Amino acid sequence: MVRTVQVLAAAAYTAALPLLIVTAPVRWLASDVAVYERGFRAHDSAARTELPLAELDRAARDIIDYFENDARDLRIVVTVNGVEEALFNDREVAHMRDVKQLLRALYRVNEVALVVVLGYIALAVVWAGERSVRGLAKLSLGGLAAGSVVVGSIAVFALTGFDQAWTTFHEIAFRNDLWRLDPDTDRLIQMFPEPFWQETTYLAGGVMAVEALAVLALCAGYLARTRGEGRSVR
Repeated sequence: MVRTVQVLAAAAYTAALPLLIVTAPVRWLASDVAVYERGFRAHDSAARTELPLAELDRAARDIIDYFENDARDLRIVVTVNGVEEALFNDREVAHMRDVKQLLRALYRVNEVALVVVLGYIALAVVWAGERSVRGLAKLSLGGLAAGSVVVGSIAVFALTGFDQAWTTFHEIAFRNDLWRLDPDTDRLIQMFPEPFWQETTYLAGGVMAVEALAVLALCAGYLARTRGEGRSVR
């Protein structure tokens, strides 16, 4: 029974580590208002929406708050030519409801993965001593290898044709076609055009790569330094 628990705990750690590496940058980018503001300026969102940057920046903060709060719908009011009106139409609001559900699920995965990783290190390595640091390093490398196969395949798909990859992602992630917006009339896609998402996706991928390389360097370096210790590794 004890051995079974140990194996399951090790498997959970191996799965949680790459999940943490993948979800952490996505959560950071979705919560960083500077990412939104930089995108508005880089892609001329003010001209596309015919709204001042101050209104768009305020909307960005409201969107981030929406992802974190319990509100069902995203309701943002902007001033256009001295008249207040809703920033998004009903279709956009419905799509953002779907986006929020997806992001909240990702946030929960991120939190669970963090708890599993830290909990395993604290309990199995530090407290119980049932796994050595060398054993932890090997487990971590195993998790990186498994995660790299999946993430690498997705990265190749995205790099060889982002348009198709972006469409495929939406078809898998959403059960409706509310994400198909009109750039001539819908402000959501005017604020966040596809090039914004392409750049953000590549940025997230770069951060993931840095995280993975840091873990790889730490684990491989430790294993190389302690190769001759001759201690039992579990």
